[in-house]
Parts: sequence; C-alpha cells; structure tokens
Amino acid sequence: MSKAANTRHMILTKSFELIYKQGYQATSIDNILATTKVTKGAFFYHFKNKDEMGLAMINEIIFPGMYASLVRPLLDAKSPVTDIYEMMRNVLLKVPFLRAKYGCPAVNLIEEMSPLNEDFKQALLKLTEQWQDAIKESINHGKATKEVREDVNASHAACFIVAGYSGIRNMGKAVGSSCYSIYLQELKNYLKQLG
Repeated sequence: MSKAANTRHMILTKSFELIYKQGYQATSIDNILATTKVTKGAFFYHFKNKDEMGLAMINEIIFPGMYASLVRPLLDAKSPVTDIYEMMRNVLLKVPFLRAKYGCPAVNLIEEMSPLNEDFKQALLKLTEQWQDAIKESINHGKATKEVREDVNASHAACFIVAGYSGIRNMGKAVGSSCYSIYLQELKNYLKQLG
C-alpha cells in the first residue's frame, strides 16, 4: 500500500473508532484530525467532506467487517438452525470490535443517519439486504433438506432475525451484554420451531 493509501485507510479506521463510540453527528472533522494527527489539508486531499469520508468508512471498513461476521458464515450453511444460531452467537459474543456498550456500528448509523442522508441509507441497506438474503437462503436450503418446514416464510424469518439482532444490540447499550444470552436462548428456541 502506498503512503497515501495508508493515510487514507488510517483516517477511515480512526474515524470508525470515534464514530462507533460517540456517533456520526457528534464526531467533527476536528475530532478526527486530533485523533489521526493528520493535517486538514491531508484530510481534504482524501475526502471532499465529512459525508464522503463517512460513506467510504461504511463501504471500506464497516461493510467488509460486518459481511465477514454476518453473511460469509451463512454462504455455505448446511444446517440453518445451527448455522444461523452460531453466526449470531459469534457476532454477539466473539467479534472483538463489537462492544455491548456501543451497540452495533451499522445499526447505530442506520438509526442516526438513514432519516437524514439517502446515500448513507443506501450504503447501509446493502449490508442489511445481503444479510437477510443469506439467512433466507440458509432457511430455503433447510426447506430443501427437510430440516425446515415447508410453510416457513424465509423472508419473514430473515427479517425477524435481523430485527432481533438490532434490538438486542440497542438493549445491550443500556444493560450490557448480559441480555445477549437471553436473546440467544430465545433465538435457538425460535430456530428449532422452524423444523
């Protein structure tokens, strides 16, 4: 990676850390500059404005990290009940950069920025749609192998599972990760009922 590419990546990474902890609107370019120790000129060399940087952060930092945790584990899923549960357990309990007190960076940005910025909304929707599609395909695979009942609506189940994740991440910001084990137990019960 060139020096310029390294600087750009560092700005995105440090911006992600700040925005994850304090929110997009509460994070100013000056906060980013103070954390990254780059000049204003260097920031504006890489990004026209904060929103361009924010979109790059979603596409280059958040999307690949969340895709690896949420979507990729389901692409070759063999058993939807087990694989969806394990994906969710891993993302709630094992992914090191996702901390209970800060919630989920993608969910946080969906809540904060989707009503305000259509470009952010579309970039974040891409991840949500791909995640729901992966869950849906896993459930459809389960229908084909008779592990899941034929009458289960895979799209509805996927929406329900993703909405549950969003809710428990938000709840975790207030009460901590202790609520994750309750959610995971109820998710396991729900997934078993699909069979």
